[in-house]
Amino acid sequence: MSLVGKKAPQFKVPAVVNNELGEFDSASMNGKWGVVFFYPLDFTFVCPTEIIAFSDAAEQFKKLDTVVVGVSVDSHFTHLAWINTARENGGLGKLNIPLAADLKKEISTNFGVLNEGLGAAYRGVFVIDPQGVVRSAIVNDLAVGRNVQEVVRTVKAFQFVTKNAGQVCPANWDEGKDSMSASPKGVADYLRKH
Repeated sequence: MSLVGKKAPQFKVPAVVNNELGEFDSASMNGKWGVVFFYPLDFTFVCPTEIIAFSDAAEQFKKLDTVVVGVSVDSHFTHLAWINTARENGGLGKLNIPLAADLKKEISTNFGVLNEGLGAAYRGVFVIDPQGVVRSAIVNDLAVGRNVQEVVRTVKAFQFVTKNAGQVCPANWDEGKDSMSASPKGVADYLRKH
C-alpha cells in the first residue's frame, strides 16, 4: 500500500551525522521538506554511487529547505567504516548527508520497502512535505540506481504546486518551464502552446 498522501512514519535512530556517530530524528524534517532514501546495504555496488550523488546534491537540497537522509539496515558503525574508506578503495569518503541505521528493519518496514527475502530495503525514495505528508514515493528493484537530479526536480515541482494553488506540473516540467491550470481549458491552452 502506498504512503502517498499519508503521514510519513517517524523514526529516531543511531546514525552517522556530519561524518561522526550520532543520531537522526525524523522530527528534524518538521516544517521543512524531506527526502528519505533507502538503499540495500553498505559496502555494495550501486549504493555508493547513489549515496555520493545525494551527498553531492546536498547544497541543492539545502537551498530548497529540504532535509535528506539515507537509510539502510546496516549499523551506524558500518556506515562510519564505509565513510572512512576512501572512494578510490570503494568507500564513500566524507559525506554531506546523514546515514541512518535501521538495524531493527522497522523504518524500511514502515515505509513499505523491506525486501524480506534479502533482509534489506529496496531502493525507495520518498519526498515529504513540511506537514509530514508523503508527496512522492518511488521504489526501484536492486539493480538500478536512481537519478538524484530527478529527485531534486520532484521536490521543486511539489514546492511549486504547493505555492501556486490551482497549477499543476505537466510531464518533463522543470523550474522555469510552463505549468498549467488544473482545468480543461488549462490543459487545452498548454497543449496548444506545446
